[in-house]
Amino acid sequence: MKVVIIGGVAAGPKAGSRIHRLCHEAEVTLIEKGEFLSYAGCGLPYYISGEVKEQKELMCTPIGVVRDPVFFRQVKNVRVFNRTEALRIDRQRKKVEVKDLESGKLHDVPYDKLVIATGSRPMIPPIEGVNLKNVFTLQKIEDSEDIKNALAENKAKDVVIVGGGLIGIEMTEALIKKGCRVTVIERLPHILPMLDEEMVCQVEQYLESKGVKVKISTAVTAFLGKERVTAVKTEHEEIPCDFVILAAGVTPQVRLAKEAGLEIGVTGGIKVDERMQTGDPDVYAAGDCCQMYNLITRKPCYVPLGSTANKQARVAANVICGLNDSFPGVIASTVCKIFDFNVARTGLSEVQARQEGFDVVTVLSPAPDKAHFYPTAQLIILKLVVDKKTRRLLGAQAVGRGVVDRRIDIAATAITANMTVDDISHLDLTYAPPYSPAMDNLITACDIARNKLDGLFESITIKEVKEKVDRGEHFFFLDVRSPQEYNEVRLENTTLIPLGKLRARIAEIPKEKEIITFCKISLRGYEAARILQASGYKNVKVMDGGIAVWPYEKIVNHS
Repeated sequence: MKVVIIGGVAAGPKAGSRIHRLCHEAEVTLIEKGEFLSYAGCGLPYYISGEVKEQKELMCTPIGVVRDPVFFRQVKNVRVFNRTEALRIDRQRKKVEVKDLESGKLHDVPYDKLVIATGSRPMIPPIEGVNLKNVFTLQKIEDSEDIKNALAENKAKDVVIVGGGLIGIEMTEALIKKGCRVTVIERLPHILPMLDEEMVCQVEQYLESKGVKVKISTAVTAFLGKERVTAVKTEHEEIPCDFVILAAGVTPQVRLAKEAGLEIGVTGGIKVDERMQTGDPDVYAAGDCCQMYNLITRKPCYVPLGSTANKQARVAANVICGLNDSFPGVIASTVCKIFDFNVARTGLSEVQARQEGFDVVTVLSPAPDKAHFYPTAQLIILKLVVDKKTRRLLGAQAVGRGVVDRRIDIAATAITANMTVDDISHLDLTYAPPYSPAMDNLITACDIARNKLDGLFESITIKEVKEKVDRGEHFFFLDVRSPQEYNEVRLENTTLIPLGKLRARIAEIPKEKEIITFCKISLRGYEAARILQASGYKNVKVMDGGIAVWPYEKIVNHS
């Protein structure tokens, strides 16, 4: 069996290696346009920052062997043509026409089975000056070398990142560590559109605290300069810069598939079934060039990630070698590190869930990631999105300096298994003070959701409270924290009655008004609401998340 694979970064090498392990008699040929093979594109920001010291570390095995053509031939029995471009797929003759980019020679490579793993390419916005020198993208190793060279020209740089997605935000840390002054420009209302507003606001505030200028709802209109870029022009201003990184997203590379008559899906990726087969039973596709399906909505989606590419490649290899396997879909589980701040999400955001027609209950739950008395405990904020009808978990998001990936990985498992918040709240998760509170953050968040679903209290979002304040609505805004906490930081138009004194001072609270309670994380706010309800107060709400997640201006009293 002759297997040809087009693409040598993530999915291609994974498919080739797996096919060799399962079918030793298979003749596997891998075609890659670039020089480098099987490298970790997601590691490029850390190579630029210097955390990854050498380029070769991005394409080494765990024991330090570089994955080059010799390695693939000797260890994987895969013949590699790198610096070779696949020009055309002839499905009738079952051949791939290729061009050696060094000699210019053309030749055909025959196949019995073909795997298309052509990946994605950076989106280049059609903006004046986009082709100026020092306007970079970041996808290939060569791109990282160009950026490193630009950084080496001077000790300090003014850098503009166009696009507030994962790559753009991860690059901020690398550039700040290199002494740069960084501005992020995002045309949408917020960076990281995978997050809901109250969560992404935490990230934006954190970036600003690190010296990153974040300009949202801002469109770039031109890149200025003669030969090299000197400034970025927006609708509002001109921002001087030494170089620009375009991080406006990626689009699947499907030219070969499209010209070969294979179906392209509504997302722009190659349409495949759960066995990673295209409409041609002898042609498979895997990785960033493919359309995917969302496990919750069952609708097509496009979420290009190296982890997904490797899983899809394994499925394609298994099916080619006669095993019964399938790739069910994705729920867009994502994590990123920004300095010492962590961001993760999985499933549907609140915005997505409502767009899909779900009637949802949401939870904001800030708490330490470890036992509160443990010295390395750090605050994390969890948000859950729950289907009100079925009580199923639909999505989860987490931000903060503490451990978030563990919670989101558990949530991703629960979503995949169609678990309810009731099921999750009884999970037998590990506990020791250095690792988690006795009631893990995710379990606590699920219990809050259960309380809401069971009608034990009514919540109100921070955004809704802010809108009430801005409209000048009259309500009783009850802060039940301690006087010390209140003096350190407080909100406007609030009345302080510490929880321990609430029963004694309950007559001070008017029954005819809407009452909104809160504390640091709204646990005491919830207890206050229960006390008020037991005393006959009917219109009581708890502000979700408390002052810990209030993203707007606070009043600070240093007296």
